[in-house]
Amino acid sequence: MQNTSLRLIAAAAIALCMGQSALAAQPAADHPAVQRALAHLGGQALASAHGSGADAYSVRDLVVDADGSEHVRFARTHNGLRVIGGDLVVHSRADGSLQGLSLTQKAMIQLDLTPKVEAALAARTALAATTSLASAGSVKHKELVIYARGAQAQLAWDVRVDGVQPDGTPSQAHLIISATGNTLLDQWDEIETADIKGKGKTLYSGNVPLHSDLTDTTYTLKDLNRGGHYVVDMKSRQFGTGTVFTGTDKIWGDNTETSNETVAADAAYGQNMTWDYYQKTFGRNGIADDGQGAYSRVHYGRNYDNAFWSDDCFCMTYGDGNSFTPLVSLDVAGHEMTHGVTSRTAALIYSGESGGLNEGTSDIMGSMVEFFAKNENDVGDYLIGEELYPAGSGEALRYMQQPSKDGGSADCWYSGVGNLDVHYSSGVANHFYFLLAEGTTAGSPSKTCVSGDTKTATGSATLTGVGRKKAAKIWYRALTVYMTSSTDYAAARAATISAATDLFGETSPETEAVKAAWTAVNRS
Repeated sequence: MQNTSLRLIAAAAIALCMGQSALAAQPAADHPAVQRALAHLGGQALASAHGSGADAYSVRDLVVDADGSEHVRFARTHNGLRVIGGDLVVHSRADGSLQGLSLTQKAMIQLDLTPKVEAALAARTALAATTSLASAGSVKHKELVIYARGAQAQLAWDVRVDGVQPDGTPSQAHLIISATGNTLLDQWDEIETADIKGKGKTLYSGNVPLHSDLTDTTYTLKDLNRGGHYVVDMKSRQFGTGTVFTGTDKIWGDNTETSNETVAADAAYGQNMTWDYYQKTFGRNGIADDGQGAYSRVHYGRNYDNAFWSDDCFCMTYGDGNSFTPLVSLDVAGHEMTHGVTSRTAALIYSGESGGLNEGTSDIMGSMVEFFAKNENDVGDYLIGEELYPAGSGEALRYMQQPSKDGGSADCWYSGVGNLDVHYSSGVANHFYFLLAEGTTAGSPSKTCVSGDTKTATGSATLTGVGRKKAAKIWYRALTVYMTSSTDYAAARAATISAATDLFGETSPETEAVKAAWTAVNRS
């Protein structure tokens, strides 16, 4: 389950409940590749996985390369307890031999599994630590887990507290409470018939083709070509299922906010372009890679100034804005749905550096969706949400070529970047990606980082980019094959180098460019 909101004054909010989300594309446990990977974990890879006889593994995902190499992603339990940070990927060669592992867990788990803190006490501690809600939250569930994101594994309670944030965004907060010391170890919020061709008259993207579903004489804003995606009108409410958009013709909206159909057309178009981008670029068949469409909710809340993805409903939600215009721009849509992709692949946890990588991934792919669409009304760029501001203002939610321009994001990696809010630590990933794709000369010039730089880059090194298509393929492969839930920036460097090596070769210019771009953001 996951809720993911676009901004915290200009950024997205997400977190993950590891092992709780339904994985529709999950391979069968008896798949030969899965069995080979399990055999490795029980034998040659046991020590590298920091495994023991008390560990068990459940398959989450499988990637098979064109050359037959296999990459099997597992969640881990220890004596039946879910291990947060224990997930891993087993990499095998085409002949079935072990190639290596990707994982975060630092050591074999050796713990007394008897909690010294009762669940009820942990729940009270979690409630007391939940201070960002508009009203008192409620405990949704309590689960005894093993927390293995740090140097040593600890027995803990995962307490989920549900509520509503001050701006109206739903909150599904996970608070990890030590089961031995009753202290807060970590926290994050989960808040990502016939087919007829019609037209959407959108607010931001002009007039675009949309599909509709026709039953008798009623058209529904539903796309059967893209997994049955549809759009509902929340009518300024925050709760309930909303009303599916229907009409007597196949034209949706009138290019103005006067028609409540207009932003519905934007939401449908954003979903379509995101679906097409992932399918045509990476061969991914929908967010969960299962051919099933999500759905979109528009007109959420009263003057709601945000947008978010939710794993609970497998849907996107868009507010009409207060300080912004409606938050249904193309890159926002791509950003939100990418949180869904991340939750079903690396499942990057929304705290520390992994949270920044999660946010950066959504910004990266949101921008790539905008470039892919080639829409003359919303030309591709490295600005996130610029359509939500007055035309010509130059303002945006985030600036990938110079993240620090928003006043909070970091251009450079430094030892304390993981202590920033994840909306701002994402700047390192965004800056890296811009430099990898475009270098230092294309688009808006981007400075490089030198020793001592933190939030603001001051260097003048020269880098040559590899282009957006290659950069995107490197990042996507790193996300889906090498990153795990607690990947930090050092591990992201290793993951992207491995991805570039797989795609282009170990000594290729592309792999060298990946190394250079990380060095240029001070992550060497």
